Amino acid sequence: MRTRASGVRRAPDVSGLRIAIVNWRDPWHPAAGGAERYAWEMARRFAASGARVTYVTCQAAGQRRWGRVEGVDFVRLGGRFTVYPLVWCWMLARRRRFDAVIDCQNGIPFFTPWALPRRVPVFCSIFHVHDAQFGLYFPAWLAWVGRMLEGPVARRAYRRHACTAISLTTMAALRERLAWTGPVYLVPVGVTVPDGPVRAGRPAEPVRAPSGGPSGAPTGGPELVCVTRLVPHKRVGLILDLAERLRERWPGLRVGVVGRGPEHDRLAAEITERGLDGAVVLHGFVSEAEKAALVARADLHLSASQGEGWGLCVAEAAAFGVPTVAYDVDGLRDAVRDGVTGWLVPEGDELAGTVERALKELDDPDRRARIAADCRAWAGEFDWARSAARLGELVAAAVRMGTSSTADSGAHVVERYGDGHPRVVEGPLRDELLRDHGAALGARPATPLERLLGRVQDGGA
Repeated sequence: MRTRASGVRRAPDVSGLRIAIVNWRDPWHPAAGGAERYAWEMARRFAASGARVTYVTCQAAGQRRWGRVEGVDFVRLGGRFTVYPLVWCWMLARRRRFDAVIDCQNGIPFFTPWALPRRVPVFCSIFHVHDAQFGLYFPAWLAWVGRMLEGPVARRAYRRHACTAISLTTMAALRERLAWTGPVYLVPVGVTVPDGPVRAGRPAEPVRAPSGGPSGAPTGGPELVCVTRLVPHKRVGLILDLAERLRERWPGLRVGVVGRGPEHDRLAAEITERGLDGAVVLHGFVSEAEKAALVARADLHLSASQGEGWGLCVAEAAAFGVPTVAYDVDGLRDAVRDGVTGWLVPEGDELAGTVERALKELDDPDRRARIAADCRAWAGEFDWARSAARLGELVAAAVRMGTSSTADSGAHVVERYGDGHPRVVEGPLRDELLRDHGAALGARPATPLERLLGRVQDGGA
C-alpha cells in the first residue's frame, strides 16, 4: 500500500489560548525520554503560534524552579513522587487561569479535572500504557497502587474528558488493558533529523567486510546500534545475548548502545564478565549530532523493549534509511512495518535468528537500497509540525465547544473542508464541523492507517 506525506504544514490553531501542559519531567531532566520530547514539541509549537503555554513539571537536581524557553514558561515543583500532589495543588490555586490543559499520563496522571472548573477541557495525553511495568520498578503493594491509579481511578477522573494516544496499539491497550470507555484521539509523534552530511543516508552496498577468514568465518562484522534508556523494561540484557551469539559468526561484530540510565553500571559489569568488551560499547549520553552519526552508519537498529507507545528511536533510525529489528509488542508493531522498514520478532523468541536473516537480506545491494528508501518514506510521514497542528485543532475546538469529549470516538474523513482537500478529523473538531455544515461535508469513517497518518490514503476519497 503506497502512502505519501502531505506537503501541507498547518500552524496549530491555538493563538491567544492559555494552555497548561503538565508532565512528570521536562526534556532536560536526566531521565527524560520520548514522552518528554513529545510534550515539549507540542508546547514550543503552541507558543510559536501565539498561545500562552505553561509547562508544569518536577524539578531535577540543579534545575531552576522557574524558567522560560522559546516562549514557554516552566514551573518545576517537587521530585519523583511529590510532583503529583504539588502540581495538583498548584493547578487548584490557579484553576481559572487556563483555557485548556494537556495532562500527560506517564503511568500516573495528575488528575487535573478534579482541580479545574468543569468548563475547562482536559486532554489526558497517554504515551503508552504502563500496567506491566509497575512491577519492574516497585514492590508488589506499590505496583498495585500504580495500576489502580492508571486504570480505575483515572477512568473516573477523566470520564467527562478525552484522551490522546500516539499510536493505534496504544489506543487498543487503553481499551483492552485499562478498560477505558471514553473517547481517545490519535496524535502521533514526529521525526526530527539533524541537518548535515549524515542526512544523505547510507550507501546501497553492504558496509560489512566480506567473508574470507582462515577458518571460513567473516573477517569483519556488522555494525548494530540500539538507542534506548538503560532501564529494566528496555531489556538491554537481551542485546548482550544477541552480541554473544552473533560474535561466533562475526568476530568483528560491533554493537553500540546509545543512552543513559540506572542500569548502566550493571550492564557495564556484565559486558566485562561475558567477555564482550569491544563487541558491545555503552556510549552513554551523546549529542544529537553524534547520535545521528552512530545510527546513520549502522546496518541495523535494535530494540528489545517489552513495549512502547510508538518507538521514536525506530522512526528516527528509519529517517536515515536504517531498518529496525524489534519485538512484536505494543507500539513497535506500529513503528516497524514488518518486512518493509524492519523485522518483528515474536515475543519470547531470541533476537539473533531474525537479525541474522535481516543481515542476509541486507547483503543484497538492491534489497538494501529498497529497504532504505522505504524507511525514509515511512519516517517522512511523521512530522512534529503536523502533529502539533492536529492537537492544536483539537484543543481549539474543545475550547469553543466547551468540552474535549465527544459522543462518537471514531475518526472521519471530510470531503470538503474549506481548502478543498479531504482531511481526517475527530472529536470536538469533527463535531463542530458536522454541526455547522452537516451532510455537506460528505464525512466517511477513516481507516486505521488514515487515522494514524492524519490524511487520506492514495486511492481514497
